[in-house]
Amino acid sequence: MDDDTLHTIGDLARLTGLTVKTIRYWSDTGVVPPTDRTPAGYRLYDRAALDRLALVRTLRDLGIDLASVHSILDSRVTVAEVAAAHAEALEVQIRTLRIRQAVLRTVAGRGASPQETELMHRLATLSDRERRRLVDEFVDHIVSGIDVDPGFPAMMRAALPELPDDASPEQVGAWVELAELIQDEAFRAGVRRAVADQSHTLADGGRPDPAAARRTAELLRERAGGAVAAGIDPASPTARPVVEELVAAYAELSGRTDGPEFRSWLAERLEISHDSRYERYWQLLARVGGQEAPPALSPAVAWLTAALRAG
Repeated sequence: MDDDTLHTIGDLARLTGLTVKTIRYWSDTGVVPPTDRTPAGYRLYDRAALDRLALVRTLRDLGIDLASVHSILDSRVTVAEVAAAHAEALEVQIRTLRIRQAVLRTVAGRGASPQETELMHRLATLSDRERRRLVDEFVDHIVSGIDVDPGFPAMMRAALPELPDDASPEQVGAWVELAELIQDEAFRAGVRRAVADQSHTLADGGRPDPAAARRTAELLRERAGGAVAAGIDPASPTARPVVEELVAAYAELSGRTDGPEFRSWLAERLEISHDSRYERYWQLLARVGGQEAPPALSPAVAWLTAALRAG
């Protein structure tokens, strides 16, 4: 198409691959006005109109509305200004789509009912302030009336990371599951029991050294977890060396003396404080924050508890 040639809408359609209907509509709205008309009134377009048409097509492909396109072509705003505004709008749309994707994946995975689907969608679309209020209410509930360390509630609240604006479907899904978990009455009752038991234990025996507590937990993960992986029966003679090593570590940590009474006491503490759903809580917190979930400790705890109960 040379600079002096005038072409019909049909010619432009063949040159651009656009439909005649689309070009006519853009022409009627004024974004690509005709250069001239034939005596019979048919529209004609020159090279500048073709270039303008190519720009309109690009802007529309980027999702920019015709009113904004018109403003750009009339030089009332720049392409950069419109692009920035539309980029911000797309961020909101992308976040919304991610949330929808996460809810739909969760619904599909669970075979959720319409009521559960509505609840999950509501939880997924809470604001940051609403999410924080939900966690604060959970923490207040589990410590109410219990003489806990003053730093414990603050630690629990601080553990919840902010759900980022660009959260992945996995992060949104983790938040939905976490929100459901902390509203579950049975879970709350179990956590309150564990908090009260820990508070009572600390009052009786003092606070163990945090570094020593971490080392003992790692020893439990390594030795009892290894026994689980090896398929060792916790009641078998093969389990005894592992049990003796772990009991000695817990006796030292708690400042108590090993014996039948201590082992019964330890088994009860482990049962109260190591429900698999508590571990799930911390795993979900890690996923909401985009971090790798810590390795599961529950199988190791269950193994040692069974070994202690077996005598």
